[in-house]
Amino acid sequence: SLMDSIVCYYLAQRSGRPVKMVMSYTEELMAGNPRHAAVMTMRSGVTRDGQLTARQARLVFNCGGYGAFIPLHTVHGGVHAGGPYRIPHIEITCLRVYTNTVPAGHMRAPGAPQTVFAVESHIDMIAHELGIDPLEFRLRNVLTDGDAAPLGEHWRHVHCKETLAAAARAAGWGTAKAAHVGRGIGLYDREPGSFGPSNATLTIDANATVTLLTGAADTGTGSYTVLQQIVAEELHVPLTAVTVVQGDTDTAAFEIGPGGSRFTHTAGLATQAAARALKEALVALAARHFDCASEEIQVRPDQFVTTDGRSLTLTALTSWAAAQGLMPLTHTGSYAPGKPVEVTSFCAQVAEVEVDPETGQVRLRKLVTALDVGTVLNPLTHQGQIEGGVMQGVGQALTEHLLVQDGAVTTLHLGDYKLPTTMDIPELTTVLVEAQGGPAPYAGKAVGELSNVAVPAAIANAVFDAVGVRLTELPITAEKVHAGLRAKERTI
Repeated sequence: SLMDSIVCYYLAQRSGRPVKMVMSYTEELMAGNPRHAAVMTMRSGVTRDGQLTARQARLVFNCGGYGAFIPLHTVHGGVHAGGPYRIPHIEITCLRVYTNTVPAGHMRAPGAPQTVFAVESHIDMIAHELGIDPLEFRLRNVLTDGDAAPLGEHWRHVHCKETLAAAARAAGWGTAKAAHVGRGIGLYDREPGSFGPSNATLTIDANATVTLLTGAADTGTGSYTVLQQIVAEELHVPLTAVTVVQGDTDTAAFEIGPGGSRFTHTAGLATQAAARALKEALVALAARHFDCASEEIQVRPDQFVTTDGRSLTLTALTSWAAAQGLMPLTHTGSYAPGKPVEVTSFCAQVAEVEVDPETGQVRLRKLVTALDVGTVLNPLTHQGQIEGGVMQGVGQALTEHLLVQDGAVTTLHLGDYKLPTTMDIPELTTVLVEAQGGPAPYAGKAVGELSNVAVPAAIANAVFDAVGVRLTELPITAEKVHAGLRAKERTI
């Protein structure tokens, strides 16, 4: 958490020594910077035939005792109050308020799960009032190519309708289901991060060992593997020939680091630039060795070939260059986004739940996640990001609840703060809607902050579809559903 880094900074400054802070999970629950609790108020204008015309949203985020534990003046997720819909008139008021609680911070897609829970629940409420199927209502209003997004963006390669339809098909939307079983939809979009400079330094030595130096950490997402892949692809060398090393402020060029769905985009392009510069230098060395023009050199896997058929392996080239005093070779690639990206990515999720009408217990039976993606650079880590996000969304929807009393956190162990386990996760289905045009290397798009956001809304909408109880507060518990069922009985 940001709180810890500030403490470590001052301790290191005063002591002149490196400082590492390790907290127990009880201390993390007590003093870590959690998501912002929020209260959302939505009002929308809509025609009788189901066309959205206007929205007014008031978002109040609880920042706790201090507001400076995030890098922006407010929570970025508030920009999603319009959702991925055509809404020609919109007013969003986004506030952070001080309260006597633990300061809030950033977590995966900051502010977006709270906002999208409100937006997608609100969309379902409108569809119900109009007597329109929730899928059909969304299909009438989602963005398509040429539409202006609620905040005025004109995205290119818009695949919202296709992504939503793909999720619905995979979930069996519209097919028969048993009593007390319901299906619900959640929809979200997020553009790849495009802010802050990235730098990467690439070196090859006499043994043809390639080392990439970056100032960014791998936060467990496999980002170093992706950078390795980019270097290997550009230089035509095996992945095992590339090593990624994390530098510090003394050794590595400046890098903002992972966050905001930016790293594969910005650090990837910086790495690609470094690799292409190094490749050009290696071609120049090969041309010098063969006494020919650089244009006569072709780069093939692990070798350089002239147009007249002479060849040299990469290892032989670097050994020759070392003997000439020309090694190692080092090149730095830089990338600084000059303008906002022109594409966004859509994520449509359909949850299927079964609700016990006697106890209110909710059982998640199935969850479908459909995403429109660019080129998937690493299928394994890509799928890991999707399923890890889904797990987080299920926890936020059904089990995780940080209780605060008199300003202090009271859920101080994982018996009270219930993280979902494998036993809580149902059949997961992922559908990838292939699309091009991503800004990352090889037309890739971001995926890290997509799959966790709309899950709570999809589950809440499924509960309403199953038993007619509308919950507007997370988490969704048996007690809340039971109370809603009993309240329904009293009104009949």
